[in-house]
Amino acid sequence: MTLETDKKRIIALVGPTAVGKTVYAIEISKRLGCEIVSCDSMQIYKGMDIGSAKPTAEELAQVPHHLVDFADPREDFSVASYQKFAREAIDDIFSRGLTPLVTGGTGLYLYSIIFDMDFSAPPVHDPRYRNKLYEIAENEGPEALHKLLVEKDPAAASRIHPNNVKRVVRALEAAENGEGMEDFATQLRPWKGYEADTICLTRDRSELYERIDRRAAKLFDMGLIDEVKKLMASGLTADDISMKGIGYKEVIAYLNGEYDLDEAVRLVQRNSRRYAKRQLTWFRRTPGIKWYNISEYQSDEDCLEDIITWLQRK
Repeated sequence: MTLETDKKRIIALVGPTAVGKTVYAIEISKRLGCEIVSCDSMQIYKGMDIGSAKPTAEELAQVPHHLVDFADPREDFSVASYQKFAREAIDDIFSRGLTPLVTGGTGLYLYSIIFDMDFSAPPVHDPRYRNKLYEIAENEGPEALHKLLVEKDPAAASRIHPNNVKRVVRALEAAENGEGMEDFATQLRPWKGYEADTICLTRDRSELYERIDRRAAKLFDMGLIDEVKKLMASGLTADDISMKGIGYKEVIAYLNGEYDLDEAVRLVQRNSRRYAKRQLTWFRRTPGIKWYNISEYQSDEDCLEDIITWLQRK
């Protein structure tokens, strides 16, 4: 069964970490004739399987997946790169008469393909000022640079992680020139290439946090520490963007003797819960999103039936 529509449509299935997106995405894809396009900023990297909770080989075999195991973790894979390759994958799926199903939890990746967003760098008004900002980051640390942004543009600072030095620099340049940095969530124009039916899965907080804690502990049982050791043996370090993901950065610190294994597990659990909270905040700002609280259903099958009925409404 495939979706009937006059316009090109994609399905976007998003939600916080550990909510259960993978199982739902695969089942919807099998029923509606979809191929999956990942929008997960960690699962895109080759060799980062356990810490990113990448779909298993059995799950990947059930439905074609795009942009999983795609990028070299030694490269700084940007959202602009993701936008390019994801739209190419979507066009390829359309060309074969199928429906793209975009799934993951990286809000900015999702926005890059369902909204008209230009990630090209703004012109450099003063190269000396840019160099000065990078010197601050180098000599005093990213936190010092981010603190400067808090003073100059608090709204932009609240949206940008301190470790994202490039975006902090861009925001400071914009603030210096009195431009301000565009808030993607309030300046959104739908992408004209297709329509998007966007669904967010959620659960009651206590249930979601229990699932997060359980999965975080399971990652260590599955061999997360050995995975990190292997990645570091290949030349990756804590300075690589790919290794700053939750699970990886905590294990690196554990391997460096900063704390014991119990503390590493606790930190992965805590940081994953905090990440889930940020994800939900992001998706609440997304216009036109359809919410499904899995906790309110007797079974996954009941929730799936409601989702599919909604998707087939047109």
